[in-house]
Amino acid sequence: MNFSVLLSVYHKEDPLFLAQALNSIEIQTLKPNEIVIVKDGPLTSELDQVITQYAQNTHIAYKVIPIQKNVGLGQALNEGLRHCHYEWVARMDTDDIALPDRFKKQIAYLRQYPKIDILGSWICEFENEPSHCNRKRRVPSAHHEIISYAKYRNPMNHMTVIFKKSAVEEAGGYLPLNSFEDYYLWMRMLKKGKIFANLSEVTVHARAGREMIKRRQGWRYAKDEMALGRKAYSLGFWSLVDIVRNSFIRILPRLLPVIVVEKVYNSLRK
Repeated sequence: MNFSVLLSVYHKEDPLFLAQALNSIEIQTLKPNEIVIVKDGPLTSELDQVITQYAQNTHIAYKVIPIQKNVGLGQALNEGLRHCHYEWVARMDTDDIALPDRFKKQIAYLRQYPKIDILGSWICEFENEPSHCNRKRRVPSAHHEIISYAKYRNPMNHMTVIFKKSAVEEAGGYLPLNSFEDYYLWMRMLKKGKIFANLSEVTVHARAGREMIKRRQGWRYAKDEMALGRKAYSLGFWSLVDIVRNSFIRILPRLLPVIVVEKVYNSLRK
């Protein structure tokens, strides 16, 4: 089963983190057929150097897609999708680390259950050292559980998914919605009857911590949550009851002090 890996990088990212992410792909027990990297606007020379170094010292085909100006993750991924040669596309973030058997386990599962359109997994979060990973974000494994879970929380860890390119394109790809383009895409795919699943194990170590929580606090992020609610309601995916409930469990926490949210966040990932 041939597949692509799709990443997007922009100028504020750390060259060391990018190198660690690419290295984790290079050492997979089952390697991808191609790695598609979208340069979301001009990069620093250090980031360009990392990409060049890995592209020139591998047996995996690299496609580097430059975009003239920064357009954001969703639009960058749409551009990258157009350049993915294979039907199966695995997502990867440029500051996370895939465990060595990630692709082997996912492809084996897809071969066993060929009706699945998108497959993700759990993640383990770390702040500084990948080896110091002790907070897991668990997501439901079965399709019917994922539908129920998606009524109030994102049912997929975006950096772990592998999906059918045609299924994503049929749903319209990544549409603009600030911080929630992936969540909105999953909703539209579910409404179209696409089949979802998650492996009940960690396949990616994801970079997180207090700084990430800070970035997700404040009125701007609360407004993004409200925009997501409007989209979910107009799509017929969330009911009015869902909107009211999610106002308390999703929007209000965005306005609480970081130290409070951090404690709740950590308790949910034990």
